[in-house]
Amino acid sequence: MSAGSAVPTGPLPAAPVRRVPRLRLGGGWAGFAVRRAGGLLMSMLLLVLVTFLIVPLLPGDPARAIAGTNSSPATLAAIRERLGLDEPLATRFVHYLGDIASGRLGTSFRFDTPVADIVATRLPYTVQLVIPAVLLSLVIAVPLGMAVGVLTRDGRRRRLGVGFGTVAGLLASAPVYVVATLLIVLFSISLGLLPSGGATTPSALVLPIAALCIGPAFAIARVVRQETASVLAQDYMRTARGHRLGSVRLHLRHALPNLVTSVLTLSGLVLTSLLGGTIILENVFTYPGLGTEVVQAIIYKDYPVIQGIILVVGMLALLVNLLVDVVLGIVDPRTLEGGRRGH
Repeated sequence: MSAGSAVPTGPLPAAPVRRVPRLRLGGGWAGFAVRRAGGLLMSMLLLVLVTFLIVPLLPGDPARAIAGTNSSPATLAAIRERLGLDEPLATRFVHYLGDIASGRLGTSFRFDTPVADIVATRLPYTVQLVIPAVLLSLVIAVPLGMAVGVLTRDGRRRRLGVGFGTVAGLLASAPVYVVATLLIVLFSISLGLLPSGGATTPSALVLPIAALCIGPAFAIARVVRQETASVLAQDYMRTARGHRLGSVRLHLRHALPNLVTSVLTLSGLVLTSLLGGTIILENVFTYPGLGTEVVQAIIYKDYPVIQGIILVVGMLALLVNLLVDVVLGIVDPRTLEGGRRGH
């Protein structure tokens, strides 16, 4: 600022952070509830239908695929009866709905136990990876993205911006099994610092969580950097800088609150994607979660277990999306009138 220019005086205009609306059944919330309830119901019905059709749409004879090509007709007949393959498709669907309503989710061929019991045993292990991975991704991504956005605003430090974009792009797009393999080679085989699999000790969780969160962390950091640059270009941020506020106060009080909507949206997407990403990751680390179990079920053609795990993971993803929509509706009331980023 030149010596002859006047320093702004008077009260500093606050950043236009949206107020949290009161939760009440009326106005935007009523329409929001109707739309989300309808969408959730339709998605659940579609998910149930898709998981049911896994067996009928299999190429060839599912009974022969289970029993083997040299199995006797009596064995095939017994398997078809157990699968209900000798019943009309509509009747089988009704039985499938009954298994879901009863909470059993069918019966495993291998273990002769309810699929729900298998899911209940394996699900906590998967959650034990996914939740810390999401939280760690946010802890890394938000400060990193904001810092790079601040340092490279208005075209400054172009090399830093290009370097960050390149590295973040590579890590965000790297397949999770590649990241997991590299971490095992480095920290387990070469350095011998951490176990390469299992779930018997807390240290066994370090590499799976790290492998799971690296890609999402840098994907979110790229978006946070772009959003930070956009926020810093707003007029109220220029005015705030003109009042010579401290850097920490300026960015935490006036910039960070306006990144919440984007971060929440990405958090929901990351959490649902990690539920699917654990299927591959758990098998790399021989981790006893849903991912390992569903792969074993595929190998042994245990179709009820495959259907049950896909159904549970799909339902969890739908519920996570609903929760994110509700939180976004509280933080940003504009989303009540349309999509998550609606205006």
